[in-house]
Amino acid sequence: MTLAAPAELRQAGIRPALPGLALPSGLGLPALVLLCATLFGALPFLRLLAAAFAPGWQFAPGGALAEITSRAAVNATLHTFETAGLSALGALLIGGTAAILLAVTDVRGKRPLAFALVFCMMIAPQVAALAFLSLTAPNSALLGMIGLAPAPGTPNPLLGRGGIILVMALHHAPLVAITLWTGLRSVPHALIEAAQMEGAAPATIVGRILLPVLRPQIIAAALLAFVAGIGNFGIPALLGLPVNYLTLPTLIYRRLSSFGPAGLPDAAALSLLVALVAGLGIAAGLMATRRGGGKVEIERPLQPFWQLGAARAFVAAGLWLLIALKLGLPLLALIGEALTPALGVALTWQNLTFDKFAEVLLRQDVTVRAFRNSFLFAGSAAVLLALLSIAFAYGLERRMGKLRRVVEVVIELPYALPGVVLAIACILMFLKPLPLLGVSIYATPFIILFAYMARFLPLALKAPVAAMAQIEAHHEEAAKLDGVTLWQMLRFIVAPILAPAAAVSGLMVFLVAFNELTVSALLWSSGTETLGVVLFSLKEAGLAGEAAAVAISACAVILAVMLGLDALGRKLPANILPWRI
Repeated sequence: MTLAAPAELRQAGIRPALPGLALPSGLGLPALVLLCATLFGALPFLRLLAAAFAPGWQFAPGGALAEITSRAAVNATLHTFETAGLSALGALLIGGTAAILLAVTDVRGKRPLAFALVFCMMIAPQVAALAFLSLTAPNSALLGMIGLAPAPGTPNPLLGRGGIILVMALHHAPLVAITLWTGLRSVPHALIEAAQMEGAAPATIVGRILLPVLRPQIIAAALLAFVAGIGNFGIPALLGLPVNYLTLPTLIYRRLSSFGPAGLPDAAALSLLVALVAGLGIAAGLMATRRGGGKVEIERPLQPFWQLGAARAFVAAGLWLLIALKLGLPLLALIGEALTPALGVALTWQNLTFDKFAEVLLRQDVTVRAFRNSFLFAGSAAVLLALLSIAFAYGLERRMGKLRRVVEVVIELPYALPGVVLAIACILMFLKPLPLLGVSIYATPFIILFAYMARFLPLALKAPVAAMAQIEAHHEEAAKLDGVTLWQMLRFIVAPILAPAAAVSGLMVFLVAFNELTVSALLWSSGTETLGVVLFSLKEAGLAGEAAAVAISACAVILAVMLGLDALGRKLPANILPWRI
């Protein structure tokens, strides 16, 4: 990479700092990184531990233990393990098959297939649940058009345990696929060529060579889907709460909804239980990947080697059928529900109306405010994290030394653990006025913004840290010798190089934060509703058509951002966009 040399900086009018003011070798940036890591990663969870085991700042673990071992908590824990475990197996089967087919065969349309899979993952869990509920409801406009709608009064078959497992398996399958795509990139193609020279058939290579090599990544992908299922709130809330099938996140939500701040100690204890279960899954995943051995230098990554021949069209049709079942039909059902004037009315050209879209986008104050809030919260978090990621990436790569791994683990905590755990921690942290300042951000937009920044900081750092690792250090050393300050180095040398990666990371943060529900469901207050909260509230109030209009509008925003990113794909660092395989 070409970087600005000190002489070029002088020509641009940038004066070197006086020796007494030079900061490149100081502790300012490492201290800032440590402070942010502590604020976003450590303090919320330390406060959670204190609330659970030392309520009122007096050590009394009995209450937490009693809550964790209560009948409701035990049942919710069993339900959580059941739904997360079985859905992870389903996600592994679906996502693993899709990843292998896209990576090793010559099937056509790989990029649009991968784009569609990632779009499925970017859709919020509550939107996915609402879409499947609309598809299988007795008043389904889509099924009614073809005469397959269930009889009126028939219970929705997706409510309860089976529906949660099915929808979570489909929703987390792209997560498994992306994890396995990353593992497949590390397989040397020379291994495949050696097997081909021995006369091995493609199916034999996949079954006896590729899958054993990928075993650590397969285990890690399954555990990642399991952890995602542990913390999933949107799907169990829409499919489980109506029939009183509670998982740990929905039990916490019900406790806080019923008891308010008085239920915080119990919620803190349950949140620690969620964190413990998820933490065990994360630790097992890390152990699985470490057993896979160290990094292997490869001359050429894995290339497609399975020529499908006459089966090529059938494999492509099977993958598109999966996309249709996962994405197409549920979204069409949502669109049908949003375009009909009332539940049970057939969708025809004469009955088609856009009134519900006009209602939620233009007339209803709460939905209009929710769109504005979601744009504001997600956009602000994306911009702030994109700017912060440049200094963070430089600090982690160049200044932290042996502390880097510790800082990375602390930063990863809010992203790795379920969102409900972070939400409870933020409530406990900001319920009282801030020390010294005497200002409380509880029940304000700033608590949601803080939670978003804490949760998505690791996502914002991914691309800038990878880009920073490719910048040669001798340019910075030359700048130091010329007396350039740390601020000047970041502004005029590092920032221009990392800006594209930081911008992409910011947009990825916007994608996942825009219609997020797990965190905001517990942190919102009157006036700070987000799209996820409003969609959930509309569905609970029986306004399924309006909820469908909100969901479709949110999906349209996500699709537009992804298409914009894809259009810029050639100018972005490699492997940043997960669907560009």
